[in-house]
Amino acid sequence: MTSTIRLYNTLTRAKGPLRTERPDRVTLYVCGPTVYNFAHIGNARPAVIFDVLARLLRHDYPEVVYARNFTDVDDKINAAAAEAGVPIGTITERYIDAYHADMQALGVLPPDLEPRVTAHMADIIELIETLIARGHAYEAQGHVLFDVASYTAYGALSGRRPEDMVAGARVEVAPYKRNPLDFVLWKPSTPAMPGWQSPWGRGRPGWHVECTAMIGKHLGHTIDIHGGGQDLIFPHHENEIAQGTCAHGATYCHTWVHNSFITVEGQKMSKSLGNVLLVRDLLSQAPGEAIRFALLATHYRHPLDWNARRLAQARQTLVRWYKRLASAEVDEPAEQAEWATLTPDAEVLAALRDDLNVPRVISRLHELASAIGDAANADEARAAAHQLRASAALVGLLQQPAAEALNALRHDTSHSPHARLPAQRRIEALLAERHQARQQRDFARADALRETLEAAGVVIHDTPQGSEWQFADEVTV
Repeated sequence: MTSTIRLYNTLTRAKGPLRTERPDRVTLYVCGPTVYNFAHIGNARPAVIFDVLARLLRHDYPEVVYARNFTDVDDKINAAAAEAGVPIGTITERYIDAYHADMQALGVLPPDLEPRVTAHMADIIELIETLIARGHAYEAQGHVLFDVASYTAYGALSGRRPEDMVAGARVEVAPYKRNPLDFVLWKPSTPAMPGWQSPWGRGRPGWHVECTAMIGKHLGHTIDIHGGGQDLIFPHHENEIAQGTCAHGATYCHTWVHNSFITVEGQKMSKSLGNVLLVRDLLSQAPGEAIRFALLATHYRHPLDWNARRLAQARQTLVRWYKRLASAEVDEPAEQAEWATLTPDAEVLAALRDDLNVPRVISRLHELASAIGDAANADEARAAAHQLRASAALVGLLQQPAAEALNALRHDTSHSPHARLPAQRRIEALLAERHQARQQRDFARADALRETLEAAGVVIHDTPQGSEWQFADEVTV
């Protein structure tokens, strides 16, 4: 089949038609999480974005094989396990289960395959042996390293010249390397560390070789689409290309798709700033569908700034759409079979096929929601509602019974009546500070505090008797 999907390819730095090895089949691999902690909002963005891509591919192609891995052996996992005094498997199972629960709450459908590194040691060792045999890797002081100088196209994905990368901050310099750019394929493990027997002694794999081996095992030597966050372009994906190409002498991947970064209130998310937002914490503030909507409202290749206002707006839009659906549909469960078989709106499909232009999809969904209210009769309204649902399904929205969704969207999703008390105390303190600023006629300070509160999803009403407030999601729509 001839695909009309066009994606921005990081390798070519241009948008072009999707190229597949087989006309009726698409292979997609996305780098998943390293499971030593709970998923944060930065982990959630690629999961949601590539879920949308997978939904589109499944609509357009008879067969899609989507793999998203778990990195379940890593020095951070080792450290967490050592601190807790448990095997690494105890740590990884706990956080894999938590990741599954969080992604399910965000409406992310399971991929077809979820390979784990620890289940692929034989494949990793075989790949390393192939690279050594072909003259692209060497053993040194118990390590096996990839010889970057043996691959002349190194740097094509990231646009970096090898000579300029030698001094790069992410290049590890070690005395056993022939070249500072050479990267580890296998490294020795101490008796206290997890390790596997290999021709080079007991050890564990380097990070980059893991994905290449799992791709080769499950998807073949050439895949159609490789996805991940922008932070993985160098060195991870650059090194994957070098390994896969040199081991098999074939194109490693046709199209590379990367999502941009997330900031929080204009700042880079980091532990030092204390602004790492865990998905499970956000789920105590809003339903997963609202979080998903907020993640999709900015095009995937653009940076996304996460703030309370963004989440409140997503929530309010969903409330409006579900109210429209509720006004048109009589028996939603009975009607679901009907909208599930409908062809999505042509403009929605065109927008998604144009490099996953979800913001344009959202604009079109607004129009489809308005068509429900503009319908001439009940039958037309119900048909319009079904078209809205069928179209929104491609981005994983509006698939719940309207009454249930509205109940969740209008109320805090936490079951504890005390869940908002810490936030309420902070709001009361800021309101008292604002009141004092107004009394001192420091109106600039008062306005700044009001903006801070509004950005946090708080609606303020100034009355002669004082200021009243409520959470934006509690305002009657």
